[in-house]
Amino acid sequence: MDTLDNKIIKLLQKNARVTASEIASEINLSVPAVSERLKKLEASGVIMQYTAIVDPEHFNKALMALVFVTLERPRFSDIFAEFVMEQNDILECHYLAGDYDYALKVVTENTATLQELLNRIKSVQGVQDTRTIVILSTVKNNYSVIPEE
Repeated sequence: MDTLDNKIIKLLQKNARVTASEIASEINLSVPAVSERLKKLEASGVIMQYTAIVDPEHFNKALMALVFVTLERPRFSDIFAEFVMEQNDILECHYLAGDYDYALKVVTENTATLQELLNRIKSVQGVQDTRTIVILSTVKNNYSVIPEE
């Protein structure tokens, strides 16, 4: 990884559909050289995937919350993980050290659908406690690590 790779990554983070030709003209490199660098970044796993980021409100998902979950015992982790994987309103699930076992990022329609999801979470075998924090607005939301030059 060098400065040119970092520049390529930053351009892709702004717009994953940018062409190799556009990248080449932006960083003063030939199109074949950019294509080769892209292949290497993909093959090495630096670039994990390309994706479309959609606005949740276009899908009537206006409420975002963080849900912290404590399990009775670690043996319930697999059951809880299976449940999480089946829930489309749970966008992220992180295993934690500290007071809670898991942190969930939830995006749903409204407080009624949040309540329904919380009731389902609390019904999962082994769930002992939850704490929910509703997000009012987002100040910063990077979808990926930003390379430093």
